[in-house]
Amino acid sequence: MKSLLIKYKSVIRFIVTFLTVYGILTLGYHFYLSVSDGSKFYPDYITHLVAVQTDALLNGLGYDASITPHPHEASIKIIINGKYIARVIEGCNAMSVIILFLSFIVAFAGKLKTTVLYGLAGSIIIYAFNLIRIVILSIGLYHYPWRREVLHTVIFPMLIYGTVFLLWMFWVNRFSKNIRPNE
Repeated sequence: MKSLLIKYKSVIRFIVTFLTVYGILTLGYHFYLSVSDGSKFYPDYITHLVAVQTDALLNGLGYDASITPHPHEASIKIIINGKYIARVIEGCNAMSVIILFLSFIVAFAGKLKTTVLYGLAGSIIIYAFNLIRIVILSIGLYHYPWRREVLHTVIFPMLIYGTVFLLWMFWVNRFSKNIRPNE
């Protein structure tokens, strides 16, 4: 048993670190959600910010877009040219994807400064890409509503998780201390 622990020490350390960081960040995020009462920023600040930024980008692209709180659920409706297109829910704000990304980066940590800077830069990239994803998805749903299922459940999740995967691979191959040079 001891020899297995020694042999797989780095794998075990990765798994324990990943699960610990993921657990702490997830608990912190759930605490944030539990104290967000939605009185000022509905349903919570981050989701509200994503909806406001989506609205601004859609209007900047020439669409007559608006957002409004959903009357029956904790979400914000996206309306284009008077037509209800989609809703932004808490799961659309990219926080769960950012938590997953950061957990992996910390588990495969490089130097502290590099890890912090890459974690911050990667989080911003994921957030921005997610925002662009929602804008493109909204435009796609406006013009091609019959493609809702494939756009929302296949293409756009594949793109956001593909981006995260590429950021991870870049991190592991470029900055991680856990990669040993060829011997």
